[in-house]
Amino acid sequence: MESGFSYETAFSRNIGWVTQAEQQTLRKKRVAIGGLGGVGGFHLLALARLGIGVFHLADFDTFDLANFNRQAGATLSTLGQDKLAVMIRQARDINPELEIKAFSDGVTADNLEEFLDGVDIYVDGLDFFAFKARQQVFNACELKGIPAVTAAPLGMGVAVLNFLPGGMSFNDYFRLEDGPEIEKPLRFLMGLAPARLQMDYLVDPATVDLAGQKGPSTIMACQLCAGVAATEVLKILLNRGPVRAAPRGYHFDPYCKKLARTWRPGGNRNPLQRLAITIAKRKLDL
Repeated sequence: MESGFSYETAFSRNIGWVTQAEQQTLRKKRVAIGGLGGVGGFHLLALARLGIGVFHLADFDTFDLANFNRQAGATLSTLGQDKLAVMIRQARDINPELEIKAFSDGVTADNLEEFLDGVDIYVDGLDFFAFKARQQVFNACELKGIPAVTAAPLGMGVAVLNFLPGGMSFNDYFRLEDGPEIEKPLRFLMGLAPARLQMDYLVDPATVDLAGQKGPSTIMACQLCAGVAATEVLKILLNRGPVRAAPRGYHFDPYCKKLARTWRPGGNRNPLQRLAITIAKRKLDL
C-alpha cells in the first residue's frame, strides 16, 4: 500500500449519497468487467472511484491510434501497450489497496468459471461484435445467479439493460440465434435500443457497417455509460430502490434531450421488434 493512502479519506465525498456502512459494503464487493476498451475502461475507473474493492478484469487487446477518440487508457504514452495492464495501473493509482485478478487472454470458455468465481455483479465491456464471448458470459451469469449490467454507447447517448437473477435472460431477450450469423449485430443493436434515439442525428449512415463490424462512436457516450452503469451497480449491490430489468430498459440521449423507458415483452420476439428488424434488414440488404 502506498504511503499516505486512506480508503476512508479517499472516498469520503461519497458519504451522504451512501452511508458509511454502505461504503464499507462496496469496499468488499467483487465486480467482473469483460473488456477494458471503449466502455470497459471507464467502467473500471468509475467503479474504482465509487470505492469497489475487488475486480476481475479481462482484456487481450492493445491500444492503438484509432482508440484515441473514446477509450480511457488510449494516449501516446500507452500506444501498443496492453489495455489490461494500463487500466490496472490507472485503477491502482486511484486505490492502491485494490484486489485485482487479471485475465490477459480475455474472457474465454476456458477461464469463464474462474472469471466469475465469487463475483457479485458483472459489467459488460466487451466489444460490440464479440457475440460468442458475450453469450457465454451472460449465460454463465444466469446459471450462477449473478446480476449483469450492459450500458451501450449509442451515438452520444446510452442504452441500458439489466439482467437479474430470476428474470428474463440475455438469450431470451436478444434471440441472437433466431437468424443467420450476419443478423446478430442487427438483432443485438435493435434489442439494446428499441427507441433508436441515436438515429435522429446520424449524419453519415454509410459509417454504420454491421456486416463489416465497424461503426462510429463518441467519448460522450462512453463516459455516460460509465456513470449510468456505476449507478445501476450501486443500486443492485446495495439493494437501493427499484431497478429496471429486461425486458424493460431505458435509453438516454442528451443530444436530442430525450429519455425513453423501453419495454419489449418477449424481447426481440416482440411483434414490434420483429417488424423493426425486418425493416432494418431490408434497408441494410441483409
